[in-house]
Amino acid sequence: MAGRGGFACDRAAVTGEGFVGNRDYVSVSSKAVNATIAERASKQYGNVTTRELLGLGLDEAAIRYRVKIGRLHREHRGVYAVGRRPVTPLERASAAVMACGPGAALSHGSAMTLWGYWKRWETPFEVTVPVDRRPKGIIVHQSITLHWRDLTTQLGIRVTSPARTVFDIAPRQGDKALRRTVNGALHSPWLHESELKELVTRLGHLPQARRIAPLLGLAGSPPRAHWEDDFPAFCASHGLPAPVMGAHLNGYIVDALFPAQRVIVELDSWAFHQGPLAFETDRERDAETLASGFATVRITWERLGQRPDEEAARLRKILAGRDQAPRAA
Repeated sequence: MAGRGGFACDRAAVTGEGFVGNRDYVSVSSKAVNATIAERASKQYGNVTTRELLGLGLDEAAIRYRVKIGRLHREHRGVYAVGRRPVTPLERASAAVMACGPGAALSHGSAMTLWGYWKRWETPFEVTVPVDRRPKGIIVHQSITLHWRDLTTQLGIRVTSPARTVFDIAPRQGDKALRRTVNGALHSPWLHESELKELVTRLGHLPQARRIAPLLGLAGSPPRAHWEDDFPAFCASHGLPAPVMGAHLNGYIVDALFPAQRVIVELDSWAFHQGPLAFETDRERDAETLASGFATVRITWERLGQRPDEEAARLRKILAGRDQAPRAA
């Protein structure tokens, strides 16, 4: 993404050469440094760090002078905006991440907005760091569980992955809000269910993992690979149409879908679907898909294993009835 534009070559002494008291002049070296700083800042929403400025040849006196004449604006300790103060949320978010040092990433509520899951930016910005670092004006979260898989870049800003972002925000949300967050994230182009499952499995000892797991078909349900192999084989052996497995529908990932008949099949087990959270989740999902014209049939692993012929006959009858049902205009 283009930066906020470069800045004109100034008459400040940007190196140790040529700066005496308040006297300043344009030099070839200052022009070269100006161009380099402008190029660096343009890739970071107009921000540069003290370390970067020192690496480009400025000394502390030159940095102070630039602040005095308005070439640099101190946004955080060790972070300066070039030309003017940050105005947009992305400019300020970038500065916040840079202030927290190497390995830092925008996270929690700020990351939810950067990924588009929330519509409004809230301040202070939130950043997760691997080590203890606490710049003023930033909400800092130190994490010892942060893995390289949990970090990425979005719109040029280092940020926690969509899976990690949803995981981190979960403790702040009630059950209904969390279900909406998970469903919305899975329906976005940024997050695949397998990525959230990997994180929930890796950090399964944490409370939010135990809350998210039932929303993904974990914690007692058969592995999805087993389900994806066995149910199509069951349908084929009983002369039923071939289902679409793991289809995305109305923000949900359904176990199996018969598109022509607009029938969803969810394969349930008591270990997975017991408890109030799963109870409410199942019924909310069924009601929302029914409102869109899709009927849900729930089949347990126990019934499928013990009475396969009976289950196949019932499902065949349901599909036949839906074939004949008039469609809404």
